[in-house]
Amino acid sequence: MRAKRQANFELLRIVAMLMIIVLHYLNKGGLLVDYTSDRTGVNYAAHLAEAFCIVAVNCYVLLSGYFLVESAWKPERVVSLAGQILFYSLLIPVVLCGAGVVPAGALSVYDWLNYVLPVETEHYWFATAYLLMYVFAPFLAAGVKKLEKRTLQIIIVILVCYFSLWKSVVPVTLATDRYGYDYGWFLCLFVIAAYMRLYGIPALERRRNALFLYAGMSLAIFGLTAAVGLAAGKVPALAYYMDMPVTYNHILCLAGAVGLFMVFKNVTLPEGRAAAVIRQLAPYTFGVYLLHEHLLVRYEWMRWLQVDAVRGSFWFVPHMFLCVMIVYAAGTAVDLVRQRLFDLATALVAKRGRRE
Repeated sequence: MRAKRQANFELLRIVAMLMIIVLHYLNKGGLLVDYTSDRTGVNYAAHLAEAFCIVAVNCYVLLSGYFLVESAWKPERVVSLAGQILFYSLLIPVVLCGAGVVPAGALSVYDWLNYVLPVETEHYWFATAYLLMYVFAPFLAAGVKKLEKRTLQIIIVILVCYFSLWKSVVPVTLATDRYGYDYGWFLCLFVIAAYMRLYGIPALERRRNALFLYAGMSLAIFGLTAAVGLAAGKVPALAYYMDMPVTYNHILCLAGAVGLFMVFKNVTLPEGRAAAVIRQLAPYTFGVYLLHEHLLVRYEWMRWLQVDAVRGSFWFVPHMFLCVMIVYAAGTAVDLVRQRLFDLATALVAKRGRRE
C-alpha cells in the first residue's frame, strides 16, 4: 500500500509555488524598480516581498532531494515528467493559435523548436534543471549514503563555497556563476537535502530557531539590496551587485531556504479535511508552474490580469494576492485535467498490452 504523503511537506510545496508566482508577478509585472531611480514606499514593499519569497525555488528543490535520497528511483517518473513538460510546451501554442489569440504566422521555426524540445532548449529553465536532477538522483543518493557523515559535511562545504559563498562575498562577477539557474546548483541542493534527511540539523529542530533563520535571512537580503542600491546612486560601480542577494545561490538565500524548510519539517498537521485537501492539491504544483511560465503566457497573464493598473500604488498588495490565487487555481484546474488524460492514456496502453 502506498504511504501517505506528509501533509506538512506537501503544504510547503504549495507555499513554495505560491511564492514563485509572487516572484513572477513582481519581476515580470515591473514592480521591482531600481533603488537608484525609485525610493518610494511602494518600491520598498515590493522588494521586501521579493526578499521573503526568493527562497521558494530552493525550498522546492530541497523537498525533492529530501525524499529522493531514500526513495526507489523510477524511470517511469522521468517519462512522466518529460511528458508533462512537453504537454504544456506544445499544447499552449496550439490552443492559443487555434483560438486566434496568437496568429499562427507570428511563430517562427525557432519558436516551434522551443516548444517541441522544451528540455533541450531550456524553454523552462527550472524544468530542465529539475528533470536532470531527477536523472542523476540515484547516483547521488547511492554516493551520499556510502559516505561517512564527516566526509559528506566536507563535500557540502566545498559545494557551498563553489556555488554560493564565493559569489556572495567577492566584488566581481564570476564566470562560472549562473545565479542558481542550472542543474549544477540543483545537485548541490540535493546533497544538502540528503544530509538533512540522513542526519538532520539539531540546531534547527526547534521551529523558533528555524523561523528566526528564515526571517533573519529574508530581512538581511532586503537590507543588503536596499543598502547597495542606495549606495550605487553615489558609487555606480556597485550597481552590478544590487541584484546579487536575490539570486538563488546567494548564501543568504540558501540559508533562508534551509530555515523555511526546517520550519515545515517540524510542523505536525493533524489528520483531517485540511490535510486531505493539501495532499490533493500539492501534486499539481508543477503544472501550475508549466502553465503560467510558458513562453507565450509568462508576460501575457500580467496583461490579462491588469497588473499595470496597480503599478506604483500600494493597491498592488491585494491585487498581487488575488492574481496569485487566480493563477494557482487556474493552473491546478488545468493540470487536474491533464492528469486525468494521462491516467486514461496509461490505462488504455496497459489494456492493449494485456490483450497482446
